Amino acid sequence: MADERPASAAPRQTFSKKERLCAKKDITLLLNKGRYFSVDGIFRVCLLERKNEGETAGQTENPTQSSNPSAAKARLLISVPKRHFKRAVRRNLLKRRIREAYRRNKPESSVDMMVIYLPAEILEYAQIEAAMRNVVARVDELAKRETHLKTEQR
Repeated sequence: MADERPASAAPRQTFSKKERLCAKKDITLLLNKGRYFSVDGIFRVCLLERKNEGETAGQTENPTQSSNPSAAKARLLISVPKRHFKRAVRRNLLKRRIREAYRRNKPESSVDMMVIYLPAEILEYAQIEAAMRNVVARVDELAKRETHLKTEQR
């Protein structure tokens, strides 16, 4: 069949519903306990590392959720301020560009993150993707550092 892929094929680069940060409880937890940093003057990022898949509020309500560690993925929330872009068409254009850049450069760690677009003008996709690569690199670096510190404390 045309839909079947060989076992050696690379994993699909998708942005599924499970990778979107939607639950109000999870967003509140992220905003209250998350770590903030800026990248290249383009993004303001709020980051919260998840210790396990069932830790966050939105997922504890669903008992059918798999506890498979390979299913633990980073979740993303994208925000483009209405203050800079009054028209929804422009905000949605930027969200699509950010989502695509994220889809191509996903972090390896299991984190929740919110990305806020800062510039008052619409940047080209190449600039957004370069900034997203820097975000992902920093997220992975921070997650590795946290993991390393936790193993040393034991």
